[in-house]
Amino acid sequence: MNQTYSISAESVLSDLRYLQLLSNNFPTIADASTEIINLEAILNLPKGTEHFLTDIHGEYEAFQHVLKNASGSVRRKVDEIFGQTLRENEKKELCTLIYYPEQKLELIKAEENDIDDWYRITLHQLIKVCQNVSSKYTRSKVRKALPPEFSYILQELLHETQSDPNKQVYVNVIISTIISIGRADHFIIAMCNLIQRLIIDKLHIVGDIYDRGPGAHIIMDTLYNYHNVDIQWGNHDILWMGAAAGNSCCIANVLRLSMRYANLATIEDGYGINLLPLATFAMEQYGDDPCKPFMPKTGPDSVHNQKTLRLIAQMHKAISIIQFKLESQLILNRPEFGMEKRLLLDKINYEKGVLVYEGKDYLLKDTSFPTIDPQNPFCLTEEEEELIRKLKNSFINSEKLRKHIRWIYAHGGMYLVMNSNLLYHASIPLNKDGSFKEVEIYGRKYSGKSLLDKVDQIIRNAYFGDPDSEEQQYALDYMWYLWCGENAPSFDKDKMATFERYFVDDKSLSKEKKGYYYELRNEENICDMILKEFELYDPHSHIINGHIPVKTIQGEKPVKAGGKLLVIDGGFSKAYQSETGIAGYTLIYHSRGLQLTQHEPFQSTQKAIEEGIDIISTSFVLEFNSQRKMVRDTDIGKTLVTQIADLKRLLYAYQNGYIKEKS
Repeated sequence: MNQTYSISAESVLSDLRYLQLLSNNFPTIADASTEIINLEAILNLPKGTEHFLTDIHGEYEAFQHVLKNASGSVRRKVDEIFGQTLRENEKKELCTLIYYPEQKLELIKAEENDIDDWYRITLHQLIKVCQNVSSKYTRSKVRKALPPEFSYILQELLHETQSDPNKQVYVNVIISTIISIGRADHFIIAMCNLIQRLIIDKLHIVGDIYDRGPGAHIIMDTLYNYHNVDIQWGNHDILWMGAAAGNSCCIANVLRLSMRYANLATIEDGYGINLLPLATFAMEQYGDDPCKPFMPKTGPDSVHNQKTLRLIAQMHKAISIIQFKLESQLILNRPEFGMEKRLLLDKINYEKGVLVYEGKDYLLKDTSFPTIDPQNPFCLTEEEEELIRKLKNSFINSEKLRKHIRWIYAHGGMYLVMNSNLLYHASIPLNKDGSFKEVEIYGRKYSGKSLLDKVDQIIRNAYFGDPDSEEQQYALDYMWYLWCGENAPSFDKDKMATFERYFVDDKSLSKEKKGYYYELRNEENICDMILKEFELYDPHSHIINGHIPVKTIQGEKPVKAGGKLLVIDGGFSKAYQSETGIAGYTLIYHSRGLQLTQHEPFQSTQKAIEEGIDIISTSFVLEFNSQRKMVRDTDIGKTLVTQIADLKRLLYAYQNGYIKEKS
């Protein structure tokens, strides 16, 4: 027996049935040996680069640019490879080409006098970048990433060294032929896309793709086709998931947020939701109403004229009132949610125009309530019932929305444990003393990891469960609670003061008190406790959050608890950038360590292409590994080590006659 195996006959015989099944995939000694050699080699490659983004909120241009430049990773590679051999302007032009090959090529061809010479130089440069970014992967993995039409040629170019004079001639002939037969543009585009794909091995979206910005559906199309991605559900994602499952309160909230930010593109163009019934209803009920508290939040780049904004404000008010009624009904139907304090429509003195709350009168900014019956304020009118029925039908039957939501379910969850990091969007509810808060769900109490596991199961049941079952109806109602419930890990505040923000000037009434988690997460011992709850004991483990924007302009820091916890929501959404002072954080975790990148507001894709204006970013090295992390040090590495052990036992079984080779 070869001593390196350390395998006993008893252990092989005890697993003989499993090994016989394994032999179907590796039918000979040669097959098993080759796979062992292959896996051992993979273990000793550098770990792939992980890219973390959160709270994108529909800002598709900035998102796509950060994805294309890999939070500055492309520029760092270009600097590494070309150092002082290229001027700054040349490196900038090369990076812009890699980000936007089709558009940049059009501009270059219109400007270059000797396009063949430019092709020749650029193809050599791109080959060097491709060789560099592919070096941490096996040939097999690179081959799978190659575009089929250029697969053979790219394999030849990626694995040939030009230091050998013979090989240099060989490469030059390939490049010259590509140019002479008119395939240079296609080949450049293929290489640029390959660089973008290989520079990032795994993309993590730590929640909140939806709402505020104009292109959540465009972001979802991008993610749908991305090579390796996961998502940890944020409260805005869950809201859309609830809407797609048919929860009327979630639908009303989705539409209200769309009106609040004048974001009709995602609703109408993206998902084909018919807003005409809402517009018609709003004009009928609020035609003479100025709807001032409901004027949408728009920036200087707004595409809407005043007449359209007025209509959106009317629609905004109409759906808001319907939302408050629907939520009130759900609160009464689900006393176990403990949200009776959010019943406010019955606290209005409609004659005096005041909200009577906890013994105090608050003057209302808007006193026009044509659809509310003061004697029965929670009841929808017949027109409102018909409207919500039509809207619900649109959401449930949107094919594009169904496709995207199913993708979110398939690639997501409430949390993710990967490579010693714990990812979740918002919080894990805590008590004041730092212990895990017990939350009652359907008669049972859950806390910590078990709470997130239970919530994950409920979210899946809401969409995929038996529509006639009591459990599925509870799950559907709970989707709304996850949006705004005090003990929801996706929210974790005492209230969502939507009504107060619209109708009451007194800011004290609209203040939302965060759960204890948001204070206690600054303490290392609390973060250690949370990490251990998820069986993470590595001293270099981290919690990675989003949800609450880091107000950098006020001196807040994204790194908390001595580096144990990272909050990478810095204001991707333009609506937050006045508060944060920046345009978001992203995180890169590569074989050399952990790197946080702070981004300035992105001007536009057009400026990036035409003027080479990259997103201005500042990178901070959070942790630097003196020795590169290899695949062996990752979760995938642990799986491969187990596979190698199994294959070695299979090899032993072949060599000792317990299993016969298959011809």
